[in-house]
Formats: sequence, C-alpha cells, structure tokens
Amino acid sequence: MSQAQALFQLGIDLDENPSASKTEENTTAPQATPQDVGAAEERKDFFIERDGERYAGTHLIVDLWDAEGTDDLAFVEETLRDCVTAAEATLLHIHLHHFTPNDGISGVAVLAESHISIHSWPESGYAALDIFMCGDAKPEKAVDVLRERFKPARLAVEEHRRGRGV
Repeated sequence: MSQAQALFQLGIDLDENPSASKTEENTTAPQATPQDVGAAEERKDFFIERDGERYAGTHLIVDLWDAEGTDDLAFVEETLRDCVTAAEATLLHIHLHHFTPNDGISGVAVLAESHISIHSWPESGYAALDIFMCGDAKPEKAVDVLRERFKPARLAVEEHRRGRGV
C-alpha cells in the first residue's frame, strides 16, 4: 500500500486544496479534581436523561431557506465555531470544502460530543445542517446562532433522540 493510501485510510488528507479549511483544535484538558474523578466513576457514559427518558444524544435536522453567507467559507467556519461555543460543546476539528462553480460548502465540525455538519446550495439559497450532541451540550443553542448568522427567510428543525432505551 502506498504512503498516500495509508494516510488517506487514517483520515489524513494530502490534498493541498486552498479552498478547504482544516483546523485541528489542540486544547489541554483541565486537571481533574477528586470530585471530578468520583463523578466520572459514577457516570462513564454521556447518555442523556430527560423527561423520564434515557437516550444517547439529541440529533437536530436543520433546514435553512433563503439563507445568507452559505457561500463564504470563512463565514461558515466562524458560524460553526460560534455554534459550538453557544452549545457549550468541545471542538476537536473542523473540515470544510468549497465547491466550484456553484460555491456550495460541505463540512463538519467534529466535537467531543459528536458533530455539526453543513451542506449548502447557495445558488438555491438552501443549506442543510445536522447537529448531533450527547452529554451536557445544548444543541438547541446552536440553532439560535444559525438563525442569527445566516438570517434565513425560513428555518425548520426536527429533533430526534438517538439511542432511546439504551
């Protein structure tokens, strides 16, 4: 197997495409206190318990119509970062790709709590996003950021609780 193929299988992109945005977040985790260690031992998963139901995470399917800025790579990246911050999630990596000639953008913000992805069709004024988060993250707060930043004429959100009954 060639080195390029091996790196590709590991998720290392050798493409020098200047339209792609790649950012690896290197953050140092805070030192755990004895109380943190005790809490972690009690709960080793990040399942959610809400409304008498236990599930793996909240998955929001978001549609934006007549949205602004869905063709601007830097704006989309900044918006995804703001979504992560608002949701109190932990960003691990962002990868975005800018397509030509229609200027659509596809990409993902990989989170410790899961992900936020986007695929846009600026020529149609449409963008599809999904926000999946587990643990204490607040994915609904990311929707507020999308509404504020992209200023869609219409926004629809569907919620799905993943892994019900686990």
